[in-house]
Amino acid sequence: MEKQKYSDVIERFLRYVQIDTESVPDMESVPSSEKQKNLASLLAKELKEIGASSVQMDAHGYVYAEIPSTMKRRIAVPVLGFIAHMDTAPAMSGKNVKPSIISNYNGTDIVLNKEQNIVLSPVDFPELSSYQGQDLIVTDGTTLLGADDKAGVAEIMSMAKYLLEHPEIEHGTIKIGFTPDEEVGRGADFFDVKGFGAEFAYTVDGGALGELEYETFHAAGGKLTIHGKSIHPGSAKGQMINAILVAMEFQSLLPTFDNPAYTEKYEGFYHLDLIKGTVDTTIMDYIIRDHDMQKFEKKKEFFLKAVEFLNEKYGKGTIEAVVKDTYYNMKEKILPHMHLIENAKLAMERLGITPIITPVRGGTDGCRLSYMGLPCPNICTGGMNYHGRYEYISIQSMEKVVRLLLEIISVYQE
Repeated sequence: MEKQKYSDVIERFLRYVQIDTESVPDMESVPSSEKQKNLASLLAKELKEIGASSVQMDAHGYVYAEIPSTMKRRIAVPVLGFIAHMDTAPAMSGKNVKPSIISNYNGTDIVLNKEQNIVLSPVDFPELSSYQGQDLIVTDGTTLLGADDKAGVAEIMSMAKYLLEHPEIEHGTIKIGFTPDEEVGRGADFFDVKGFGAEFAYTVDGGALGELEYETFHAAGGKLTIHGKSIHPGSAKGQMINAILVAMEFQSLLPTFDNPAYTEKYEGFYHLDLIKGTVDTTIMDYIIRDHDMQKFEKKKEFFLKAVEFLNEKYGKGTIEAVVKDTYYNMKEKILPHMHLIENAKLAMERLGITPIITPVRGGTDGCRLSYMGLPCPNICTGGMNYHGRYEYISIQSMEKVVRLLLEIISVYQE
C-alpha cells in the first residue's frame, strides 16, 4: 500500500488490523489466544502517550483508561464509557491482514485478489453501490479485515486523543474499555464493571453509519456429542449406528426455515455452526437465537426434545446434549435509560447522519454488561460484511463516527 498521510483514525486502523488477534472457541482461558495481548499492550502504551489517566491492562488483557472531566459549570453529568473489543472472529483468519484502499470508489466490481479471482461486487452486495465516491478499505481476499471491531477501537482512540488535545472542550468523566474474546462470547467474563466506574456506556461495535441498537437476541449454545457404534460395514447389519447419519437426522428434525438463511428482523433461528466426526463419534455445535424470551425458551425445549426422540430411537446416551445460555436481550435494561438512545439519535441528526434503529441479529459485550449493571447500547463503526473476506469499511464513515462519539459526549454536558 502506497505511503500516504491519512487522518488519525485511519492511520490507527490500518496499523491495528495488521496485528493478529483472532480468538479461539471453547477455551477456558481468557484471553483465548495470548496474541490478543499484543494489541492490548500497544493500546495501553498509546493511551499513556496521548495523556489518558488511570491506564491499566489486567492479567486477562482488558484495557481500561479515563479521560478526566473538564467541566467548569456545576451541572450533573453522568460518567460515560465507550467500549470496543480487540479480537477478531475465528470464522476466517485474521493473520497477515493486508488492507488496501480503493480511492473514490466508482461503483463497479472491486478485484480483491486477481490470482484467486476473488471479487467484491455490488451484484452480490447491493449496498456497496451506496458508497460510490467514497474511499473504501478492503482485504486482499485471503483474510477478514478486522473492522469488527478494530474500527471501534481506532474510533475510540481518536476520540480520546482529540479530547485530550483540546482541554477547552467541556465534558464529564469519560471511561474507555477494550475487551478480549467478544467473538467467542467471553468478552464480559472478567470485565470490572465496578472498577470501570461508568454509569452508562456505549459499545462501538455496530455496522453501517447510523446504526443504533438496543435490542439483541437472547442467545444460547447447544453442543451435541453423538456416540455411534462402528462395525465393519461387511457385518454391520442390525448393529452399526453411524453417528454421522444420526447427526444428519437430528438436523432434519429442526424446522427447515428456522435457519439464518431464511430469517430476518425479529425472527429467531437454529444455526449449525460446526459438525465434525466419524461413524463412532460426531460433534455438532449450534447457536440458538430469538428476540422473544418465550420463543427462545421454546426453541431450546424443542432442541432437547429432538435429542430425547433420537435417544429413544437409538438407545439412551446415544446423544449427549449441553445447552447453555450465553447472553440475553439488553432491551429491558436499556428501556429505563432511553436517554442513551435519544441522545445518540440527537447527536447523529446534528451531524446529518440518519439514525437506523433496528434489532441486532446478534449480540455485543453490551448485552452481558447491561445485565451486570452497566446499561450499554451499541453504535455503528461504519464496517460492512463482517467476519469474512468481503469485509470493508468507508474512510468517510470512520471519520464521521469519531465526530459522532464527540457529539454524544457534547450532548450529555448540555
